[in-house]
Amino acid sequence: MYTSETTIRIHYALTDQMGVVYHGHYAQLYEIGRNEAVRELGFTYKEIEAMGILLVVTDIHIRFLRPAKYDDVITVKTTLREIPLHHKMTFHGEIYDEKNELLNTSDITLYFLDAKTMKRSEMPEVLKEKLFKYFN
Repeated sequence: MYTSETTIRIHYALTDQMGVVYHGHYAQLYEIGRNEAVRELGFTYKEIEAMGILLVVTDIHIRFLRPAKYDDVITVKTTLREIPLHHKMTFHGEIYDEKNELLNTSDITLYFLDAKTMKRSEMPEVLKEKLFKYFN
């Protein structure tokens, strides 16, 4: 299992009139967590795209438990519970507040696509090699 944690301070633009994070912004918070998780593995999305591979979101499930609020510092926990073996990978996400209370959970599936053909592709070998050590 591979896990990464990213902290984010909630700025005013992410909140609605009630001072809580607007529900539509949670996908963006999880995107930041996924980007940082990939970066911790030694890659960036830009580098993966340079390999001719796109990572496309195909499925999002988000569960809202408690709101994050303006100026909160949240922790986005991003976990790969299973090694991605074929064309897709699913990230499990959790968002915690400063008291370590669980605010939100997600499961987000991405497909690897060949940038030229826009058809499903295998995960690049170099990324697979980096991930395998977390699953053995």
